[in-house]
Amino acid sequence: MRLAIVNLFYPPDLSPTGHMAASLAEHRARQSDQVTVIAGTGGYLGGKRGTSSPRAEGRGTGPRIVRVWTPGLGKESAPRRLGDYLSFLVGATVRLLTMPVQDVIVVLTSPPFALATAVAHRLIHPGTRIVLWSHDVYPDALEALGTIRRGGAASRLLRTIKRWLLRSVDHVVAMDVAMLERVLGGYGRNGTPPGTVIPSWEPLGLFPHEVVSEPWEGYQEPDLVGRFVLLHLGNLGYGSSIEPIAEAAAALEDEGAVFLFVGGGARSEQLARAASSRGIGNIVFRGYVERDRTPSVLAGADATLISLADGWRGIMSPCKLNGSLAMGVPVVYTGPPGTNVDEAIDRYGCGFSIRQGDVDAIIDAIRRLRKDPRIAEELSRNARNAFEAAYSDERTLPRFDRVIDGTVGAAEPSS
Repeated sequence: MRLAIVNLFYPPDLSPTGHMAASLAEHRARQSDQVTVIAGTGGYLGGKRGTSSPRAEGRGTGPRIVRVWTPGLGKESAPRRLGDYLSFLVGATVRLLTMPVQDVIVVLTSPPFALATAVAHRLIHPGTRIVLWSHDVYPDALEALGTIRRGGAASRLLRTIKRWLLRSVDHVVAMDVAMLERVLGGYGRNGTPPGTVIPSWEPLGLFPHEVVSEPWEGYQEPDLVGRFVLLHLGNLGYGSSIEPIAEAAAALEDEGAVFLFVGGGARSEQLARAASSRGIGNIVFRGYVERDRTPSVLAGADATLISLADGWRGIMSPCKLNGSLAMGVPVVYTGPPGTNVDEAIDRYGCGFSIRQGDVDAIIDAIRRLRKDPRIAEELSRNARNAFEAAYSDERTLPRFDRVIDGTVGAAEPSS
């Protein structure tokens, strides 16, 4: 089978969507598919993390990585993001238009409306099947941010484009039920296209059960040594709510608890300013770490924090859950019900699911974890069990196989 995967980012970049795309690409290549990945040259945080010029990277029997030029402007502002997005959309479209016919194209939602690149290929090759792998939903995210007004001219235009593009999609894969319902309910028609929920995952090989990771060296710094660490790992983006976090941290400052943020993001800067202006001393910030170091960062945490603001249910799905489960770290989630994190906690009992704004519940959860090791141990076991049962690549990739293979049915693959 000829399979193309389209996503703006790809390793060695640290973008979570890039690593998800790589996991699927390498898995299908091992099954003898002819896999081509279309990615950009720019990095998730700006700069160049791919090749410095458009070219194809050979990986032996692995996937073929085709890089299209992107300026690598980063995420610091909307114009910078838009520059990366538009350059990738143009380059990826041209590349797909000149490629041989693909049996299946799996297209992610980074950048927004990347689906257009696959639809362009299908206009020339009607037999190509398209799988939309939704990690977030646009223009809904722009409406939630207030960038455009729901019901306004820009919103109506973008929604019309999205509905038209979705007509060419053969299957939608979403991170959770809420996201799938939002995509199909808002943009599908007459029950089509079909959809499947497949949560994001981590590779079992990165988190082997029998290996104990040494904690990250950052835990030896004076502001972390000997303290209960609630870790937020990765991007604290626009979909996060920071005020309850600041209030809970302030209430626990004299109880030996520290809120550690390893990564960055727009809300991270806002939280840092809020902590500074209010004199909150137990909110600590560190920069992003490379992906292969995440097990050691998680190894030193007593619990992990995942936050999703109300109104973002079904628009984005926090991918921070999987590493916590893999390392057996209890989860403290603040956000709306019905998300992937809430579903995991409800099903597997691996943490605390707290509604947004309930500061007292956040404080209570941390106090319970600090004072009762039995609770922490039980949640830890449940977290690892959840990872092995549903959130590792060994569980999710076979489900993705059924989606991809099902789109082509009994058709003969291209020679």
